Amino acid sequence: MRLNGLDWTVLAAYGALALAVGLVFARRAGAGTGQFFLAGRNLPWWLLGTSMVATTFSTDTPNLVTDLVRNGGVSGNWMWWAFLITGMCTTFFYAKLWRRSGVFTDIGFYELRYSGRAAVFLRGFRAVYLGVFFNVMIMAAVLLAGIKIGGVLLGADKYTTVLVAAAVTAAYSATSGLWGVVVTDLMLFVIAMLGSVAAAWYALAHPAVGGLSGLVSNPDIAARLALLPDFANWETAATVFLIPIAVQWWSTWYPGAEPGGGGYAAQRMLAARSERDSMGATLWFNIAHYALRPWPWILVALASLVVYPTLDSIAEAFPHLDPSIIRHDLAYPAMLVFLPHGLLGLVVASLAAALMSTISTHLNWGASYIVDDVYRRFVRPGRGESHYVLIARLSTIALVALAAVVALWLENAMQAFQILLQIGAGTGLIFLLRWFWWRINAWSEISAMVISFGVAVWFQFVHEGVGLVLPSTAAQLLLGVGLTTAVWFGVTMATRPTETAVLQSFYDRVRPFARGWRRVVETGVDTPGSATAALLAWMLGCAAVYAALFGTGMALYGRFGAAAVLGIAALAAGYGLFRILPRTA
Repeated sequence: MRLNGLDWTVLAAYGALALAVGLVFARRAGAGTGQFFLAGRNLPWWLLGTSMVATTFSTDTPNLVTDLVRNGGVSGNWMWWAFLITGMCTTFFYAKLWRRSGVFTDIGFYELRYSGRAAVFLRGFRAVYLGVFFNVMIMAAVLLAGIKIGGVLLGADKYTTVLVAAAVTAAYSATSGLWGVVVTDLMLFVIAMLGSVAAAWYALAHPAVGGLSGLVSNPDIAARLALLPDFANWETAATVFLIPIAVQWWSTWYPGAEPGGGGYAAQRMLAARSERDSMGATLWFNIAHYALRPWPWILVALASLVVYPTLDSIAEAFPHLDPSIIRHDLAYPAMLVFLPHGLLGLVVASLAAALMSTISTHLNWGASYIVDDVYRRFVRPGRGESHYVLIARLSTIALVALAAVVALWLENAMQAFQILLQIGAGTGLIFLLRWFWWRINAWSEISAMVISFGVAVWFQFVHEGVGLVLPSTAAQLLLGVGLTTAVWFGVTMATRPTETAVLQSFYDRVRPFARGWRRVVETGVDTPGSATAALLAWMLGCAAVYAALFGTGMALYGRFGAAAVLGIAALAAGYGLFRILPRTA
């Protein structure tokens, strides 16, 4: 099925609306970098939280979920469900600290927290490392999903898809700054939720699937419905559940799920109008991201196993596609061809909007690093705001061009996910401890980044080339975490700590919990919030969201008794969280 006139009308209407919003905010965004990157630090929690959710609605996310479900069943989603623990930790321990810091970007944190040339180097190094390298990888994965969707639904080749998507998104992103990003994200959230539900509805309505009851009773699907892995298969259970729950959530840096916050999530916290708005935005994001969105994607993925049980069946259905991009993640856009016209246009619009949202967020975030942490800090300080806004817009174009080139190299979204996890392995613990332990210094972070990157490059490009057997993904992650953690801790203890005056200034400004700082600073400064309350809120938040997520699954499976128990648990945990929230701020 291809889009007809009605579909194109729906798609064009969304594009026109998004462009109109971008033009409305173009003048405000051009007023200065504070408006272009932080929207004047005046955004409410609901808009910021929804923007974060919309950003993670990216076109590669349903593809990734489909890949996980088709390869490992529903329980394969623990690879990313485990990051809820990280997200709730960030909500109650770190969101308010980011807002108090008042830095322009999270990279600016380094010269606030650390001292000496190492701090200066770290700021520039990490700005390039994350703002360019990591950022380009994320955007490339999103563009790859766009390639697959464009090939299936539009019959477009990968070069045309990348060129059009990159050009349109770059033009939009360079115009409106963060103001345009968050406002269009609000529209995207509504459209994308409608689109994902519609996709699930028509996937279940496919004659081969036989509705929801037919799907869950299908013997080929029943074995894939479990929410937990089969612990009789130790290797699988360790990979998809035990390691994510026990190690991955605190040890691995991944954009959007950074331990302690960072990247575009920190950008949203810094743009909040208050500490409460910063915390509220992060809480709403975690609720919507994990409890509200996953099941429509999961249902489509399960239905795709009935309609397209093998990769060969996908290839037969779409003979015009490049064989190199036919992977399990292609099954999601392949299921969209069964949508009726009009609704197909809405779903394609939602996917296009998701791509625009994610790419524009990452372009704005990456450009903020290039402008504030590299160009203004090291190349051309002291210039006018209009000059830096111009550099921001040029940086936006350069970043999307790099992402387009890398997108043509990647084969599937899971490949990018695994590369990013390995690169970030072992660095996460530093990001949790640096706010609460004075001994962490700039060399801790530099050594962790160098080692984690080296380990990732070794396993990805060298290990098999020298005749060694490549370890499993789980083993690679554990080796990366172990080696990186050992190195950065050793470097920390072997190097001088941050200057006491800098530590005191940081503590006075950010006001973290006093424990961990008593040896080096005066801790008479008031520290709002209770550590005990934050810990309890963290636990209750995780319990509420997981119970809601699994309760929804049980209801869809027709297991209403279990669904009722989990629903009550979610409500009880949510009520407890509501009662304790005032003590965490």
